[in-house]
Amino acid sequence: MEDVLSVYQRPYDPDRPVVCMDEMSRQLLKHVREPTEAKPGTPRRHDHHYERNGTVNLFTFFEPLANHRVVLTRDRRTKIDWAECVREVLDTCYSEAQKVVLVMDNLNTHGLSSLYEAFDPAEARRLTERLEIHYTPEHGSWLNMAEVEQSVMARQALSRRIPDRETMKQRTTSWQKQRNAADATVDWQFTTEEARVKLRRLYPKIDN
Repeated sequence: MEDVLSVYQRPYDPDRPVVCMDEMSRQLLKHVREPTEAKPGTPRRHDHHYERNGTVNLFTFFEPLANHRVVLTRDRRTKIDWAECVREVLDTCYSEAQKVVLVMDNLNTHGLSSLYEAFDPAEARRLTERLEIHYTPEHGSWLNMAEVEQSVMARQALSRRIPDRETMKQRTTSWQKQRNAADATVDWQFTTEEARVKLRRLYPKIDN
């Protein structure tokens, strides 16, 4: 826990940006009947019946000190999907950075070995050398600021039924652009000092 909190206290450094990453799965649901759009005095109405159309996985990368986020849509959540998303973010968003300090949950897909499964050894090595990874502790996903961003996205952009992958991509990309343009951020104030007081029960006890 303190490791992640200390990372959050680092000053902004464009050569070593701190980026939080999280992912979530979303169901694709088609309307059986098209909804009736809202009119003055009449709310929007939709049929309670729907048709399942599979799922997609959303990978969110959020740089708190730059107020910048990227959402990538994938059909699955495998090691290969994670590795391809990491490469895309490194090479398109942070091509000038020396290293990206990546904060994320410790899932079995979130590891440097996934890069070697996805790419040839030379490419995997190139990517690993550009990463400094910090994992949130078990049951500590709330420490991941990208999780906060995903909650905002779910509320603002994903509350209605989304029928297919392309619509999901359009919806998340539009939300991403609007939130980046608004310079929206996460007001994170929890520090190591507060953790030692408020969460002292989580620390190991040392007998004198």
